[in-house]
Amino acid sequence: MSDIFYCINLSVFAERLSELLFETNLNPPKLSKIIGCGRATINRYTLGNKMPTVDMLVKIADYFQCTTDYLLGLEDENYSQTFNACPPFKIRLPQLLNHYGITRYKLQKESGISESTFYYWANGITTPTLEKLVKIAQVLKCTLDFVIGRTKS
Repeated sequence: MSDIFYCINLSVFAERLSELLFETNLNPPKLSKIIGCGRATINRYTLGNKMPTVDMLVKIADYFQCTTDYLLGLEDENYSQTFNACPPFKIRLPQLLNHYGITRYKLQKESGISESTFYYWANGITTPTLEKLVKIAQVLKCTLDFVIGRTKS
């Protein structure tokens, strides 16, 4: 696996969110009320000034019934499918390791994410950032939605 990982592009996320708002005739204040965040937060997203947290990204994707991968520009097509509630990452991590037959050590080495970070995730002390989840998806060659447990494949 290459040491070069895809960097999340704020402008792609901002553009896709803006398109979805336009297509659904929804404005940022209405969306902020629906997903439970401040108006300024949605405005920062649409201006490309801020990347959402994993939880906010999932709320936006759930509302628009799209994949998180599509919103982030990791996929060009938006596949309509059934989405699951995301389990806590301390539960999802062992499921991923088992599914791919990979050890935590190997995933840590291939992703370049520190051992202590994996320890904190595995014990529910912290949760992964969006960037680290994208790295894991790239190493495992799967979607972000699968990594977070939103889809079954």
